[in-house]
Parts: sequence; structure tokens; C-alpha cells
Amino acid sequence: MDNLADKKNAEKKAKVNELGSIRIADEVVSIIAGLAATNVDGIVGMSGGLVGGIAEKLGRKNLSKGVRVEVGEKEAAIDLYLIVKYGVRIPDIALAVQENVKRAIENMTGLSAVEVNVHVQGVGFPPEEEEEEEIVRVR
Repeated sequence: MDNLADKKNAEKKAKVNELGSIRIADEVVSIIAGLAATNVDGIVGMSGGLVGGIAEKLGRKNLSKGVRVEVGEKEAAIDLYLIVKYGVRIPDIALAVQENVKRAIENMTGLSAVEVNVHVQGVGFPPEEEEEEEIVRVR
């Protein structure tokens, strides 16, 4: 029964034209959103939880880490879980992320991004400062 429901959902997401159908996987939308978000200055990274951290330690970068999407026939809703750089104005960065992700999704997929929800999960500190602190401690 689940197989039939999955097949019907996939058919709903497919865009049909005279040549056939076009299907955009949820994972593709996730990757586009993740890359668009991390391209905004002030974003240190994405917060993917335990599974994402394990995959990165094993040497595999998960480009959709920290992104949850719901893709419909013509619309997409995106939730982003971000780590921002220390010292940035969070509301400004969040707005820039929303705009960049919305533009990327709509331009690349033709889907309308009806929601781009930004969840700030943490603050990242520049690695240079940590290295300088270690040098000072050693002396």
C-alpha cells in the first residue's frame, strides 16, 4: 500500500509536458538550499545533528545537512538550521539567507519557495582566534 502512495506522490511532483515528465527530488532542493545558505557571508555552517556530524567525520560531506524541505507540485517549504559567525547581526544575516535561498530555489527548479524558515542553532568562532590563544598558552 505504501508503494502505491509513494508512486502517486512522485507523480504529483512531476511536471508533465509534451515530451514527458520532469521530477525534482527533495534531495536536490535540499542541496540547492544548503549551498545558497552557506554562500551568505556570516554563515559558518549548517547544523545537521548527530548523523551529519558522523558522516563528516567519515570524510563524506553532506550538502543537504541542516536542511529540511517539503516539496509539493509547484511549491516548496524550506527549514534551515544554521550556525552564524560571532559578531554578525543575526536578523540581517537571516534575511539575506531567506532571500538567497528563495532566489536559488525559484531560479533553478521553477518551484515557488513559499516558506524559508531560518533556525539559528549556534554561533561559530573564527579558527584564527583559537590558534592564537593556543600559541599564547604555550609561551
